[in-house]
Amino acid sequence: MTQTSTRIELPNPLDPEETMSRDQIESIQLTRLQDTLAYAYDRVPLYKEKYDGAGVHPSDLKELADLAKFPFTEKEDLRKTYPFGMFAVPQHEVARIHASSGTTGRATVVGYTQSDLDDWAKMGARCLRLSGVKPGWKVHNAYGYGLFTGGLGAHAAAERLGTTVIPMSGGQTEKQITMINDFEPDAILCTPTYLLTIGDAMQRAGLDPRKTSLKTAVLGAEPWTEEMRHELEVMFNIDACDIYGLSEVMGPGVAGESNETKDGSHIWEDHFRPEIIDAFDETKVLGDGEHGELVFTSLTKQALPIIRYRTHDLTRLLPGTARPGHRRMGRITGRSDDMIILRGVNLFPSQIEEIALRIDGLSPHFQLEITRPGRMDQLAVKIERREDCTSDRAEAAGKELAQQIKIHVGSSCAIQVVDPGTLARSSGKLRRIYDLRNK
Repeated sequence: MTQTSTRIELPNPLDPEETMSRDQIESIQLTRLQDTLAYAYDRVPLYKEKYDGAGVHPSDLKELADLAKFPFTEKEDLRKTYPFGMFAVPQHEVARIHASSGTTGRATVVGYTQSDLDDWAKMGARCLRLSGVKPGWKVHNAYGYGLFTGGLGAHAAAERLGTTVIPMSGGQTEKQITMINDFEPDAILCTPTYLLTIGDAMQRAGLDPRKTSLKTAVLGAEPWTEEMRHELEVMFNIDACDIYGLSEVMGPGVAGESNETKDGSHIWEDHFRPEIIDAFDETKVLGDGEHGELVFTSLTKQALPIIRYRTHDLTRLLPGTARPGHRRMGRITGRSDDMIILRGVNLFPSQIEEIALRIDGLSPHFQLEITRPGRMDQLAVKIERREDCTSDRAEAAGKELAQQIKIHVGSSCAIQVVDPGTLARSSGKLRRIYDLRNK
């Protein structure tokens, strides 16, 4: 006898905080901010040293705007206090430790109490629900597991929401495809460039990504453009939504995007207070709608309270839509520490992606190489043509890309259009910039 299964709609209620008004959220923020500043000052020697040196005290915060009086926290602060100097609780209260890879220096170490882990899972579940993931769905998690916060953070969020988690982790692209085909997940969690890698591999194997069971992709850990969203949605016939987070602040789940509005990620402001500062003048806190560097202060974290952490992500704050009380982040246009200054012109990889994906014949696979053959820096863009792009069309597309970059960015660069499959593929976060000036 053949059994047939019918999908049952499971309860999926919002957290009460998700529906709070702006005034309610700001009232909570002020109380929690005052508590967090005092907590960090009393328990973390670095914060006491910073605040005493700057001549400020937690009691000086009378209103939300007073946060600007307090010094920033940088990634270097976590490296300087390596491994556990930023922890505000004794070791026996730390339920889990994560760390960055340390590829650009000493690793940054972060810790969580059990309460922190519960909050993290709750906020991640909010993000998945907002992006259209439903309880009872099967979720294929292709974020990397281990010290990186992505895999376990997304896993806990999906479990908290009530989904069935397939903990695939990153890499092993052929196995990813097999499991997607065999297990028939409803949603996938990974970086946008890795989903592109999976889709390309499917097509090379003669499979149609549009015919998988996937309905939704929740993508994060790297900046991506609206053009990349369109590319992936067409390739897989899915909804693709953003999720934001970083280890020092919490991990994935700080903010999430609605599949209905697709207009930027709502920040869970009952747990975090965001600011935008001028990327070139850190003393200036900018208003909503103005572009600058995103800064976060945690409001509920116990093991690692983080005060005015400079993310180096460039974006702006906008009024909430799908969750009106919580402000949205605009798309991240780049990172201030990933910015290429080429003969006085500021350039970000996301700008190249945005321009390239508007040109017929060019693919989303590209690399930027910076060299200094003489006294001047030079930028070369290596980009793959699409499979159906002829050599004549590829040559014309390369010239068009160079022209559009000159018009919209203001910089001249060399373009090399290469064959499909030539450039390295992502199995997690993709490296776009290769600085060869000292090599």
